[in-house]
Amino acid sequence: MDLVSGYKGVVGLVFGSENSTSSEDSYVERLLDRINSGTKAEDRRLAITELQSVVAESHSAQLAFGAMGFPVLLSVLREERDDIEMVRGALETLVGALTPLNHVRGLNNEVQPATMNADLLSREGDSISLLLSLLSEDDFYVRYYTLQLLTALLTNSPSRLQEEILTIPRGITRLMDMLMDREVIRNEALLLLTYLTREAEEIQKIVVFEGAFEKIFSIINEEGGSDGGVVVQDCLELLNNILRKNASNQTLLRETIGFDPVIALVKLRGSNYSFSQQKTVNLLSAIETINLLIAAGPENDPGKDANSFTNKTVLVQKRILDHLLMLGVESHWAPVALHCAALQCVGDLIIGHPKNIDALANKVLGEEPQAEPALNSILRIILRTSSMAEFVAADHVFKSFCEKNVDGQIMLASTMLPQPHSSTHGPLEEDTNLSFGSILLRALTTSENDGDLEICGRAASIFSHLLKDNIQCKERALKINLEVPMQSLGTPEPLMHRLVKYLALASSMNKDGKSNGKGSLFVQQVILKLLVMWLADCPSAVQCFLDARPHLTYLLELLSSQSVTVYTRGLAAILLGECVLYNKSSDKSKGTLAVVDAISQKVGLTAYFLKFDEMQKSSLFSRKKPLEQHKLLARSRAASVEDIEDAEENDSADRKNEDYPILSSLFDAGFIALVTRLEANIREQIVETYSHPKSEVATVPAELEKKSGESDGDYIERLKVFVNKQCSEIQDLLGRNASLAEELAKTDRVLEQRAGGASDRVQVEGLRRELQQAFERLEILKAEKEKAESEASMYRNLAGKIESDLKSLSDAYNSIEQANFQLEREVKALRSGGATPEPEIEAIKAGVREEAQKESEAELNDLLVCLGQEQSKVEKLSARLLELGEDVDKLLEGIGDETGLPEEDEDEEEEED
Repeated sequence: MDLVSGYKGVVGLVFGSENSTSSEDSYVERLLDRINSGTKAEDRRLAITELQSVVAESHSAQLAFGAMGFPVLLSVLREERDDIEMVRGALETLVGALTPLNHVRGLNNEVQPATMNADLLSREGDSISLLLSLLSEDDFYVRYYTLQLLTALLTNSPSRLQEEILTIPRGITRLMDMLMDREVIRNEALLLLTYLTREAEEIQKIVVFEGAFEKIFSIINEEGGSDGGVVVQDCLELLNNILRKNASNQTLLRETIGFDPVIALVKLRGSNYSFSQQKTVNLLSAIETINLLIAAGPENDPGKDANSFTNKTVLVQKRILDHLLMLGVESHWAPVALHCAALQCVGDLIIGHPKNIDALANKVLGEEPQAEPALNSILRIILRTSSMAEFVAADHVFKSFCEKNVDGQIMLASTMLPQPHSSTHGPLEEDTNLSFGSILLRALTTSENDGDLEICGRAASIFSHLLKDNIQCKERALKINLEVPMQSLGTPEPLMHRLVKYLALASSMNKDGKSNGKGSLFVQQVILKLLVMWLADCPSAVQCFLDARPHLTYLLELLSSQSVTVYTRGLAAILLGECVLYNKSSDKSKGTLAVVDAISQKVGLTAYFLKFDEMQKSSLFSRKKPLEQHKLLARSRAASVEDIEDAEENDSADRKNEDYPILSSLFDAGFIALVTRLEANIREQIVETYSHPKSEVATVPAELEKKSGESDGDYIERLKVFVNKQCSEIQDLLGRNASLAEELAKTDRVLEQRAGGASDRVQVEGLRRELQQAFERLEILKAEKEKAESEASMYRNLAGKIESDLKSLSDAYNSIEQANFQLEREVKALRSGGATPEPEIEAIKAGVREEAQKESEAELNDLLVCLGQEQSKVEKLSARLLELGEDVDKLLEGIGDETGLPEEDEDEEEEED
């Protein structure tokens, strides 16, 4: 009884202390004592009736009963099953103790007796099994109050009760049997099972194997289908609990009774349709059932996706699209919430399913002569609806239709043919014979007042789906030229230029406060999103955008404007970045470097990059998980149709979005991923362009080579021009990087002054590292400059050397010419004189003798040097031999004799002669 003593402590805190109990406390204690120890049956029944009354009305009595009453009443249920009145009274008292008192509104931190009592009762040993055993009693009220008591326990302690019921043999079976009981018991059992099957997969499986599907649809048919009351809603909520994230149960439903009972729920009967509040809730619950069947599974469960794909196929084969289009498009009298749910469901049915996409494309709504394709009707809803929730739902249909559907995009885009200007003023609803593209193009290019700008924004959202990841559609759209209102105003303008003009017009209207409709607040973001998707991976679109010079100027102004939202500035930054990233223009005034220079001069690269960071930190980009598209419908959430219709806007307010709720749909996960990818590529490309601009430096080898037939002077002049050009380019590049470094330094100082928290310091450190890298790049560029200057100096020296060599060759040539002239003169003199004079011959002989004497003296000097070297070697060798102990004289004996033998032989020969 430790728990009871603990709760007594709580009661003591509420009443002041254990010694100063209230009158209710003592009164409850006396009644419990009469029930527990009384001898007369009537007195005990009277006591339990009084206890029931006081517990149902008094907050303090509930607290007192929770502290000491459960063992007494559980003993009655356990030991006095034959006394039906006592069992009824005990059960009704327990229900009262677990039911919150609506007229008591305490503080949030005050003890709630109903919750505390439910927790205490669930902890009592065998209490749950005891209550389940009472369901087999014949008495109606015993079963009724038992179900109410179990429902109250589930409301306050669901997890513990779910675990307890799973451990009790045939516990779920007893509850399922109650569905075949009398209507009141059945309804209470339905409510109990609805609470019991929430997020309890094991219980869901047991319920299904106990025949839940057959029993649920049997009850729905008895109650009149979607026209029934709240019991139908409870049945559908139980069905949805069983199917939610449970592929095995979905497969079992598909392969046993099929999807026909589900489809029948969304089928409208008769010709005079009326939608009461309860019918609307029932239809919404049935649509939610379809959503659960087609919901995609987690990424790590491919089997769930296969199950979803099969469910989509079967549902469309059974013509579910006809009934959903009736609810979402053709039933103009249906509530907006029903339109939104049906259109959202249509989009989910076709996404990623080619056959279902074709089925929707071939659907025709209405009757002749007013019949038109379903896609055209949904487009008209987008253009005319006053509900932004309905616009988002209809937009979801086209987003799903165009997702990875290249052929479908081309098919719709091919119908976009410009109409004569005189035929574009009528309302869009007047002509049902217009093609899809004609309706869309008229909406994109209507007049320039506020309401039409909002229509243009909605049409731009659809147009962006047609262009997404489809180069053919982008190129086709670039060829659409629009007629101007008057021929004298000029030639037809491209569709892209008209959209940019409307973008600027929307900006000026918002800035001047001339906008009357709040829908125009999102026109800028929608058109910018369209342009971002149009220019992505499409250089020809970038070229078309830059063909009008004011476009770049307007984007730079939009980037710096403080009157627009963070999303507008961020998308403008992305659009400018695409003009750098996908720019293939050969015109220097429109090339990559020109755009980067414009950004640097007008905005500054640091401020430009900060626009990316601001957008990434916004609520739409920083959310970690996608928004839930479908809210769970229960009795507590379906209080009124107005609440359902306002659900989207309330969710938007809770998420604290700065802009119109449509932005939550525009900035979906796919577009955010595209923007994130583009941002990284844009940063890299701009840094690359700014650090290494395009120039003719790549042709250096050709510049340094001498051309054939080129004179030396011209070659030297060309080298000088090349060197001067290279130096000027390096100086320009150094100036760019110096300005960048200065800008980063200013940003670093500003952020250091503002940095107060850890996140700011991290940003400052990051910018400091970027600044350091910029300085390092600057040093590298200085080194490259010095290298280029040294090469230039080398080329100058080379040119000087070539000049001196040419001069030397010229002097040598002149001397040779003079010597040749002298020799020719001497030859002529010899031929004319016949013989050389005697003095000249003597002079020649004297010269020859002098030269021979000089040569002999030189040879003698060389011989003496060699003898001296040999003598030094002999002396060194003799000294080394003495050190080694050898007799040098003995070794040298006979060497002189050997050398003298030739002389003796010569003497003998002379004597013989």
